[in-house]
Amino acid sequence: MAEHNERGRWGEQKAAEYLEHKGYRILWRDWRDGHRDIDIVAVDADQLVIVEVKTRRNNDYMEPEQAVDLRKMRSLGIAADKFVKTYGIELPLRFDIVSVIGTGDNDCVIRHIEDAFMPW
Repeated sequence: MAEHNERGRWGEQKAAEYLEHKGYRILWRDWRDGHRDIDIVAVDADQLVIVEVKTRRNNDYMEPEQAVDLRKMRSLGIAADKFVKTYGIELPLRFDIVSVIGTGDNDCVIRHIEDAFMPW
């Protein structure tokens, strides 16, 4: 597996652990529908939370969350709509971004942006 893929998996694991520690219930990780994907689907209180995880070794070039552009937001919105319809979920929907910056378990900064965007 390529290094960036391994880093991405590591970042998604760190993000899931972080969210669980905050009391979120993880429903699904790496949900796919064709070429669209959702990194983490979770429940926080009475909301369904679609989480986009961005992992970087450092933030020298840009903050990881800046990589969530309009195209990615639209794609997440379409994927979330499909997820909700597929599983008959009737909870309010929220889109969060979790950025993970670092190279190892002890060298990691996590930032969580709740209600980061609305794709429509």
